[in-house]
Amino acid sequence: MRIHEVLSSKPSREVVTVRPDVTVRDLLGVLAEHNIGALVVSGDGDRVEGIVSERDVVRRLHEDESVLDRPVSSIMSTEVHTCGASSTVDELMVVMTRGRFRHVPVVDGESLVGIVSIGDVVKSRMSELEFERDQLDTYVHSGQS
Repeated sequence: MRIHEVLSSKPSREVVTVRPDVTVRDLLGVLAEHNIGALVVSGDGDRVEGIVSERDVVRRLHEDESVLDRPVSSIMSTEVHTCGASSTVDELMVVMTRGRFRHVPVVDGESLVGIVSIGDVVKSRMSELEFERDQLDTYVHSGQS
């Protein structure tokens, strides 16, 4: 299965982004409002400048609660792993597992076109396995006349 298939199966194609100058406090509001765990950081909503997650906030907040009034750029990860829409789910699973991250922006050239979470990857893999099981079940039972 390809990433573009995962994106097309998501309920919403919207990619929520946050500007790097927004405060961490406001970031938390956006995460809560959309019930998501990470946001792509982008000044123009198109180019990926970074990514920021709930984990990033919690780790910094533990060290210094004044982080809430700082800009997102102070806590975001700037080394962002991305993938293309033609990448396979299997390839992405390996990258996510090795890198120990749960969200990967999907890009077309330099333009942001989506974001895939580990939940999206697991859901797609489960669908593939269920389809294979059903195919095998049909095959096995069709031979029994």
